[in-house]
Amino acid sequence: MPDSALTVAPHALLLDFGGVIFQTAKRPTGRDDFATRIVERAARGGWEIEHARVRASLDAALTALRHWKHASSRRRTPREMTHREIVADFLAADLPGPVHALLVAEAGEVLEEMNTTLSDHALRPGIRDVIAEATARGIRLGIVSNAHAGRSHRAILAEHGLDAAFGVQVYSDEVGMRKPHPGMIELAATALGVTPAQCWYVGDTQDRDVVAGRRAGVGGMILTASGHTDNPPFAVTETADAVFPTPEGLAEVLRSAVAPASAAPAAATEPEPTGAPVLMIDHGGVISTTVPDAALLDAFASHLARLLNGPDEPVDLARAHLLIAEGRARHVERKRAQRQNLAGGGANREVGALEFWRDLVGADLSVRARAVLTAEADDLMFQYGRAKSRRTLRTGVAELLEHCRAEGVRVVVVSNTVSGRAVRAECAAHGIDPLIGAYVCSDENGYRKPDPRIVEEALRITAADPARTWFLGDKPHNDALAAQSMGIARRVIVRGGTTDDDAIDAAVRSGEVTDVVSEPGDLIDLLAAPARI
Repeated sequence: MPDSALTVAPHALLLDFGGVIFQTAKRPTGRDDFATRIVERAARGGWEIEHARVRASLDAALTALRHWKHASSRRRTPREMTHREIVADFLAADLPGPVHALLVAEAGEVLEEMNTTLSDHALRPGIRDVIAEATARGIRLGIVSNAHAGRSHRAILAEHGLDAAFGVQVYSDEVGMRKPHPGMIELAATALGVTPAQCWYVGDTQDRDVVAGRRAGVGGMILTASGHTDNPPFAVTETADAVFPTPEGLAEVLRSAVAPASAAPAAATEPEPTGAPVLMIDHGGVISTTVPDAALLDAFASHLARLLNGPDEPVDLARAHLLIAEGRARHVERKRAQRQNLAGGGANREVGALEFWRDLVGADLSVRARAVLTAEADDLMFQYGRAKSRRTLRTGVAELLEHCRAEGVRVVVVSNTVSGRAVRAECAAHGIDPLIGAYVCSDENGYRKPDPRIVEEALRITAADPARTWFLGDKPHNDALAAQSMGIARRVIVRGGTTDDDAIDAAVRSGEVTDVVSEPGDLIDLLAAPARI
């Protein structure tokens, strides 16, 4: 029988992802398939690596990750590793330098692919009844889950038509902490306008879920049994209020619980440069041009308003648009300050998703609304990156990339962007993603052009000789300057982007720019010319 703590319904129900909403099952061929994907990803970047070597590295990585997770569960407030840390220190730790660098640059994509390749996800029995009962009774729903790729969990949830039921989704890779850190539950509760004591938390592990729930002070702690429930990696003293074989038991308890009182508001050696030709290419203004699209922005603003709107913080469509505009204005000022910082010998750092949404957009919002933005920042940035404007592929880009593939020229996109994930999605939508070896994006690298560190990463990925490297951009004082600072010989600016012709011509006279083309495809003829420094 369930504990008396579960006789009164909660104001909010927080659910773990795996073991509660979904049952995961390892695919028999999953590791081989994922190793094949890595081999293919390396080949796109111009590097050959044996499948057996990748598979051995993957096997070692997953074993080490399992031990790391167990050890982290013993900590009181464990942090989550970044995507880049997981790939650099675990998945690709045994792989050669350039392949290692390529996979690190693509870390978010690699981990999203790993999640869906290694395992299948099936809804657990009774979970739709749990969601329906909670929705019918006005019980707010949230997700609190450890994850290497929260974006993958969001996509799986949407595929099953369940995403709209949840007021907030908190994933460890997106918020930087992992269970049993109580802050994940506290964040979700705050975002839903309640306290942890007004929540039930439902998980499937003792060392992560039960401990996190008790540390956060949840009103009810429930387990829906999985293969992990009865096998904690070490002894755990905390216990759940109830354990059910499936979420069906939770649905029954939820139906019988009486209504609550009103909620209070709430290490390989790096090779020498190979000399192979390399093309680094900017995205915005070069690969594609942009035009504002009111419908796209309206749809995004509507989504933002739905997330933020509450009794303490009314947010309609007009208010959401205003918040976005104010956040963008603050971002412009921040970029100006960072640029001046670089001129003074410092770093030109890129804004992160969390800083943009919580601190720039949400600067004047309520504690609850800022908690929503903290939890949703990563996903919001991706959606915003695609909603800011509609992109059109520039003439000759596909032909240029096809030429590079045929001639063995490695291609890396090097882009200042608020969302590298959105850049990849746009390239995929244009059908050119298979022709691109890797992406180095400022939001993932941490630095924005003209800071040379973003170009330096592209050089590591390709093991490139700067004397045989080309950089195609549209901003002389961003693209050409960053390339020049790393000794890249041919710094080409394409007209028709975001820089007027007079500024381009002045950059040629100063030596900052070596070549100018009218369209990206015009670079094909230049590639046949000898490189020069």
